[in-house]
Amino acid sequence: MRHETVREAASNFDWKGLGYLISIASVFLLGAVAWPKDGEPGWYLPALIAGMATSIIGMACRYKAHLDQQRELKRAEAEARKR
Repeated sequence: MRHETVREAASNFDWKGLGYLISIASVFLLGAVAWPKDGEPGWYLPALIAGMATSIIGMACRYKAHLDQQRELKRAEAEARKR
């Protein structure tokens, strides 16, 4: 049975994933502040929603690429150990 030290467990934490979650939360907070008020042009709301959505989708794509890269690194390390 393998026992991890606190330092090893902390280094296994996905800080990049946490960063993306914090960024997504900030998109919602900034969107709440920017929400159109009465009398503002009708295009503000769709533009705001589209901007928030594309920002979140972009972060999700970057995180997916990060996970793919981590999987590839683990595969390469496993292959190197076999040799």
